[in-house]
Amino acid sequence: GILIAVGAVLLEQFHWILYVFGVFLIFTGIRMALHKETQINPEKNPLLKLARRFFPVTKEYEQDHFIVRRAGQWMMTPLLLVLLIVESTDLVFAVDSIPAVFAVTRDPFIVYTSNVFAILGLRSLYFVFANVIEKFTYLKLGLSIILSYIGVKMVLADVFPIPTLLSLAIIALVLVGAIVASVIRARYTTAKPVAPEEKDASPVESTIV
Repeated sequence: GILIAVGAVLLEQFHWILYVFGVFLIFTGIRMALHKETQINPEKNPLLKLARRFFPVTKEYEQDHFIVRRAGQWMMTPLLLVLLIVESTDLVFAVDSIPAVFAVTRDPFIVYTSNVFAILGLRSLYFVFANVIEKFTYLKLGLSIILSYIGVKMVLADVFPIPTLLSLAIIALVLVGAIVASVIRARYTTAKPVAPEEKDASPVESTIV
C-alpha cells in the first residue's frame, strides 16, 4: 500500500518518473532473460539474517506464537521467520508489478486492488504450479518479454501511445506462445527415439537324452 501511494504521488508530481519506471522494467526484463536459474536458499534472505542478528530464535515452533519468553528473554519462533520470508517475497513481487500496473492505469484504487488479488492468487496457486512450472521452459522468457514491452510502452507513452486492448492482446499472445512452445519442447524431449535393437541369434535348445 505504501509503495502504491508513493508511486501515485510521484507520477502526479513528477511526470518524468514514468520514464524511470519504464527503464527499470526494461532492465528487469533483460536481467530476467539473461539470469540463470539458481536454487533459492531462504537462509540467504537479508531480512532473515538481520532478524537473527538482533533476536535469538527458538529451535522449535511454539504453536501459533511468533514471539515467546524463555528464561527471562524474548525470542522469535521459526514461524515469525517464515512470515518475514513470505512478506519480503511479496515486497519483491510488488517492486516489479506496481510500475507495470501504472503503465495501464493511474487509478490508485485499481492499482492497489489488482496487486492485492495478485498476491493472494500467487500464494494460493503456488502449490498448484510448483511441480509443473519446470515444464514451462519458455515461460520465464515470455515474462521477460512482457516486462520489457511494458517498459517500452511507458517510455514511449507520450510519443507513441499504445492502446490498452492492443497491449492486452500482445501480453496474452506472448504468454500463450511461451506456454505452447514449452509444451511442444517437453513432448519433443521426452519422446526418445527407439534405437533399433540388435537381432540376437535364435537360441539353440539343447536336449539331454
